[in-house]
Amino acid sequence: MKLFRTVAAVVVVGYLAAAVALALVGLRDHAAPADLIVVPGNTVRPDGTPSERLGARLDAAITLFNERQAPAIFVSGGVGEEGHDEAAAMARYLIAHGVPANAIVQDPLGFDTAATAANVATYLRASKLRSALVATQYFHVARTTLALERHGVSVTGSRHARYFEWRDMYSLSREVIGYVVYLTTL
Repeated sequence: MKLFRTVAAVVVVGYLAAAVALALVGLRDHAAPADLIVVPGNTVRPDGTPSERLGARLDAAITLFNERQAPAIFVSGGVGEEGHDEAAAMARYLIAHGVPANAIVQDPLGFDTAATAANVATYLRASKLRSALVATQYFHVARTTLALERHGVSVTGSRHARYFEWRDMYSLSREVIGYVVYLTTL
């Protein structure tokens, strides 16, 4: 029984340490010029507009774009439960907030972070480009960066979305597992 408690304590402490590490990585914004800003998709409301969480990701990308950190924004997502193409909804949001349509690359096949990373890598290679910035929630930065790097993309930095909610606690704990899975499978 003592061995079980010791092992359980080590697992819990390791899990919490990993969650703190992922949060610290994601909250440390840093940006260097890149070829592209990558924004992974998220929930689109039933009316076709980005959720607050997704809007905050897009706002982070707009800030990087306006700072001239990259000349284009790659929006990636699939068709969600609401029946809307996330990438198209994201593009509409960016255009409504002053980003020129010709500076937006839409990826309607980014069904998850791994697919987004593969699609970004394919686009960059076809365009003879190689680097990207990440704009997403703080808890998602490390896994997105890992996925992109595993697909050969040079990640020059990130900016986290300025949107926090109680659900982040669940999302952060889920990211620990997701990061380990990506670390061992990508």
